[in-house]
Amino acid sequence: LVLFEHEGVFIHSNTEASEDQDLLVSGFLRIIDKDGEIIVEYKPLEDTVDPSNMLCAGKDSSSVMEWAYCPGEERSSPQQAVVLEQQQSYETEWDMINAVSFPKRKPCSNGEGALNHTHEKSKWSFTFSVWDLRSITVKEEGWSRLVFGMKEPPTLLPSLHFHLGGSEGFIDCLRRYIIITEAPDDETCLLVSTPNRALSQSFENLLDDNNYGLVTKLKKDPYVTTLGGFSKVTNYIFDAFRGPELEQQQRKPHEEVADLDILGLGEVIPGLEINQQEEPGFEVITRMDLGARPEVTRREPLSAEDWAKHQDQEGRVENVPQLKKIIFKGGLCHAVRKEAWKFLLGYYTWDSTYDERKGQQRRKTDEYFRMKLQWKSVSEEQERRNSRLRDCRSLIEKDVNRTDRTNRFYEGIDNPGLVLLHDVLMTYCMYDFDLGYVQGMSDLLSPILYVMDNEVDAFWCFVSFMDQMHQNFEEPMQGMKTQLIQLSTLLRLLDLAFWNYLESQDSGYLYFCFRWLLIRFKRELSYPDVLRLWEVMWTGLPCQNFHLLVCCAILDSEKRKIMEENYGFNEILKHINELSMKLDIEEILHKSEAICMQIRSCKDLPYSVSEILGFNTESKFPRLEGREFGTLDSPRPTQRQEPLIVYSNISTNAFI
Repeated sequence: LVLFEHEGVFIHSNTEASEDQDLLVSGFLRIIDKDGEIIVEYKPLEDTVDPSNMLCAGKDSSSVMEWAYCPGEERSSPQQAVVLEQQQSYETEWDMINAVSFPKRKPCSNGEGALNHTHEKSKWSFTFSVWDLRSITVKEEGWSRLVFGMKEPPTLLPSLHFHLGGSEGFIDCLRRYIIITEAPDDETCLLVSTPNRALSQSFENLLDDNNYGLVTKLKKDPYVTTLGGFSKVTNYIFDAFRGPELEQQQRKPHEEVADLDILGLGEVIPGLEINQQEEPGFEVITRMDLGARPEVTRREPLSAEDWAKHQDQEGRVENVPQLKKIIFKGGLCHAVRKEAWKFLLGYYTWDSTYDERKGQQRRKTDEYFRMKLQWKSVSEEQERRNSRLRDCRSLIEKDVNRTDRTNRFYEGIDNPGLVLLHDVLMTYCMYDFDLGYVQGMSDLLSPILYVMDNEVDAFWCFVSFMDQMHQNFEEPMQGMKTQLIQLSTLLRLLDLAFWNYLESQDSGYLYFCFRWLLIRFKRELSYPDVLRLWEVMWTGLPCQNFHLLVCCAILDSEKRKIMEENYGFNEILKHINELSMKLDIEEILHKSEAICMQIRSCKDLPYSVSEILGFNTESKFPRLEGREFGTLDSPRPTQRQEPLIVYSNISTNAFI
């Protein structure tokens, strides 16, 4: 996660003052969050680009070009740009509004001289953790110059010269994670201290300063806090909410639950209060024997050859239900995704022909660029009088600069992929004025743009995805509230003992799953696993709201550790968020499907569960059975236990 980035920071390679520009090393300075550790990184510009495979958006703005630097050729030669994307702009007049431009790079000669030059620049790169920083010396020489002093061993790094400004923003960003005070005997020296590293890491994205409480920030911007901060919360969470008086008192275990009233997640996230009395009805849910969980198997991803076999000569996709089952069981090979996702997301209809899709693409391209022109043609003076557009632009620019920056498609400075990400999100604001932009939407667009490699196709696929996800981002948050209630209902049916344990820790409403649901596990899985999970879910199989069963599958795998270790609220929150990038997608999909089959086989399911999973519309969600899919018929439970009756205060109205 890139927290701060500034280009145009120089190192004077000659220790003596000199006006010779050849003695200046220009580079960029970053502050990075790397697995909870705050890193400062400086790299010369020559080290920021991988010249072997630089992805750039073409001048037509709807194609992506690859710069192939070959020995013996000059980098600046336009003949080296090889067009990867076949689609060109259908209307030449749209070229005037394209926002993507090629970054200008200095040509360098080949041979030993070039290698020595690169090595000379590389030696000025450095990286350090803020926890190892002892002091920062600030000098004013017509511009600001910073010198970093390290703790062990006591060393000074090369001075950084901010000829283009930016030093104050850099230091202000550092103040969020370390304590910086002025040395009593030297006003140019700033002393750095980190008295409680663990606490600082816990709240690095939640607290702007020592007096800015977590609850305050959650109330101000629940999406930012949830997406950025919950992943860092640790066992210090309760200490952050205790006042000075509570801090000095000994606390009994049962008093921890009372502290949750201070935390008040129901109050913290506006609209997420799940009031036990808001629904007048009660549904009787009986504890029942769901029977044995069936074994399921998965298959290899659908190949390009198999995909082609499902199309007739005119391009219509045949046997769609069978094809969806195959995709659900194994996903798609990457070569197929660019085309298949357009069908799965509804951008193309399954029965459309090649010619019909070509005509649709022309119309959609024209419509997209007309919307793009709306915000591109707004003058600075107009924007000053349009606070909504100004706020959307500001938030989009902030989020784009920290979205998937470790992915090759988005890494580096002035990456054209970032420009496309920005442009698509800004154009979506023109498409949906009411919603505009809400944090988290960049996470949903990023994989789609990565797969489509084309801003027009990515936009319309994103529109289709947002049609599914829209309620997650609406201000009343009714969509998120409903999903949490539904998830709680399913978990209560599957494992009442575990749900009761979570309830005893004030976690029964599963607030720790908020991010899972908000952006469909985007930050919990590796990039390839996100692509696999999303295309599986887009098939609509094997039931409605399959993503809730994915949540249940993950919790089912973690319940033993949570209960055996007797985790409390904050330990549960910490544990769940530490699962990020450690989950096995194939194992999760196995278990999720098995849970679905187990529930489906149960007689006399509570009506609310049938509603959640869509079992009352069986024809819409066909069973995945038969040898060709490697599944077994779900065994019917032979007995059902009646004695224990659990009264759920969840009315079926909550799911309609």
